[in-house]
Amino acid sequence: MAKEVSVSRDMGMSKEMSMNGGGGHLYIQTNEVRNCIIHYRRSANGTLTEVERVATGGAGSGTYKPISGQESAPNSFEGAASVILSPDHKFLFATNGGDNSVSSFAVGDKGRLTPIDTKPTGNAVEGKSGTAKSLAYSPSKGMLYVVHSFGPDHIRLMSVSSDGKLAPRMERYTANTPEKPHRVPTMGVLSPDERFFLVGTTFDVPIAISGTYPDGSPILWVPGPDGKTRSVASNAPDPDGIVVFRVNANGTLSDPSFQDGGGGSPFYIAFLHSRPDTFIVAYAVGDGVSLGRIDEDGRIGIDKVVPINTKRGAIAELCWLSVSPDDRVVYATVFGYSNVSSFLIDGPEIRVAKDPACPNVEGDGTFRGLCGDVSSGPSDSWISPDGSFFYQIYGNASKLVGYATKPDGSLEEVTSVAIPYNSPEGLAGF
Repeated sequence: MAKEVSVSRDMGMSKEMSMNGGGGHLYIQTNEVRNCIIHYRRSANGTLTEVERVATGGAGSGTYKPISGQESAPNSFEGAASVILSPDHKFLFATNGGDNSVSSFAVGDKGRLTPIDTKPTGNAVEGKSGTAKSLAYSPSKGMLYVVHSFGPDHIRLMSVSSDGKLAPRMERYTANTPEKPHRVPTMGVLSPDERFFLVGTTFDVPIAISGTYPDGSPILWVPGPDGKTRSVASNAPDPDGIVVFRVNANGTLSDPSFQDGGGGSPFYIAFLHSRPDTFIVAYAVGDGVSLGRIDEDGRIGIDKVVPINTKRGAIAELCWLSVSPDDRVVYATVFGYSNVSSFLIDGPEIRVAKDPACPNVEGDGTFRGLCGDVSSGPSDSWISPDGSFFYQIYGNASKLVGYATKPDGSLEEVTSVAIPYNSPEGLAGF
């Protein structure tokens, strides 16, 4: 069982800073068939008030989940960072997974959004929905990187003009290997110096292909090329779950390097704010987190996975991360358990702080995680710039919940707003 440790009381200082400030803004996409961005005003005490809903001009997948073929389930695309802001908060970008397009908005006075452009990524939609789902933006190169669940062209590029207009490009890149033609990447993230683009993965064979048993539970073990049974999860055990691309001077990408992600399904990669060579990895199948580092040549090294308690069942699907501004605490969303756990980052080590950090948020009882537990399907999260408040999507509960962060790593609910059922994803703010 993972041991809990205390978090420094310095975390409490950011709360006082926030209470003396003026709050900010938070954005989420509904991922409805007529996709919209919901804009919330975030008050100084962490509460949320809806300001506006602005249509993206593109289509979401609705409640349909292309990854598994389920007609209604949370976390449609097994992805992250579908809504992002430019570092100067001038632009907001969002994917439209239903029709494989991306929308851009100008962020104006009081955080209000003005649509600028919507353009296709270049990948055709096959079946009921597309799978565009994750964005990374390079301000120095004016380039947007778009990750899709299904390949082979997982990654497409768009140029971004000074006024936020989008121009799709012809380049395309894959997370597949010759032996694994159906891989599912999760997200893409640029290293802080914008020299490398790292892509996480979750499945070597998606459930839409592996199928389900008569009771509806997913088939997680399939015959491998050698005839032996193997997990559908990436990096389990083949050491190739994180894909690293060097970013060229013009913003295009070099050939991929397939590297050891350190555990099963290295889903999420979050760089620390003050240590640009260091990042945290969240493992959907490895059931924990680890510290990783990247060198000047793009080679990564991953420490041992620090697990959460999995007495409720293995494959907890610990998938999303938010790192505190002081790089001391990381909050990890546990999709299969309907809650969040926290970890303390202490120099070169990472340890459990609170597991769980908050009570379970119950869904409507219709969705189960891979561990078999009924789950509300929590997905994307976001932490305020001062570290005082943490926000979490619970799609199957139709809730966006805000918490005050506590010195011991725990979370105390301060706000909850209704969101559409199952479909919403992506959180970004300032």
